[in-house]
Amino acid sequence: MRKYLTLAEVKELLREENEKRDLNSLQKSALIHAEEFAKLKKEEIEKLIDELMNLDFMDEKHAVKIADILPIHPDEIRALYHKEKIVLPPEDIKKILDIVAKYI
Repeated sequence: MRKYLTLAEVKELLREENEKRDLNSLQKSALIHAEEFAKLKKEEIEKLIDELMNLDFMDEKHAVKIADILPIHPDEIRALYHKEKIVLPPEDIKKILDIVAKYI
């Protein structure tokens, strides 16, 4: 089973691993990236993802990505779904943006 990780989870995992041993250069780069771009704490992200997953059209992959980027504009959400050729109606996009707005 596939588990999608948020940047906050990646940051936490890499920090823990960094305490145990020296990270290789790729892992160090990933940690730096996660520290710079993970905007919320792990607990906040979990709540956000739970709220997003309560939307009947939401899947885990998109919920995690939305939690990572915290979109503030409808075009950012459309871009996430574009690859799968999914077009969300404006009311669904608004629901996502309203949920995300509570956390930023």
